[in-house]
Amino acid sequence: MHRHRAKGGGAIRQGQIKLDDRDLKILSILQREGRIPKATLAERVNLTPTPCWERLKRLEDAGIIESYGARISLRAFGPLTVVFVQIELESHQAEDFARFEAAIGEIDRIVECWAVGGGIDYLLKVITRDLEDYQRLIDGLLAARVGVRRYYSYVVTAPVKDTPWPVAVIADAG
Repeated sequence: MHRHRAKGGGAIRQGQIKLDDRDLKILSILQREGRIPKATLAERVNLTPTPCWERLKRLEDAGIIESYGARISLRAFGPLTVVFVQIELESHQAEDFARFEAAIGEIDRIVECWAVGGGIDYLLKVITRDLEDYQRLIDGLLAARVGVRRYYSYVVTAPVKDTPWPVAVIADAG
């Protein structure tokens, strides 16, 4: 079994910032709707604009809000293929993980990569035009000799659920 360090923004340590119900509501709204007018957000969380903006700034400064973005409909781009891929590496040295992670970091069609424990090393989410495009991606990954021992592909036949993280539930777990 291997261990990976967290990447990206700073971790939120328990006790670093105390979140109340209004903070959680702000996070839930922003997670689903992105940037909305501050006055609208304030009204929806039952605050005046200035205290709402101060809370928002505090959440940004604490690193809880990492960025803002838009949810893009993949259907708007025509038919696409989503494939989940389990990857097992040949060797489990730190440099092997680093080499693999660097290689997949350069492939824009790999939109998510999770290091996992258990019988496999990584779980990838790949979005391509079609299965032929997916196979070219895999062939290129294997040709790059980044340590893939074996892989298993799971083609998505229909999306069933894709929702933002349940902020209130996660906050209660801390």
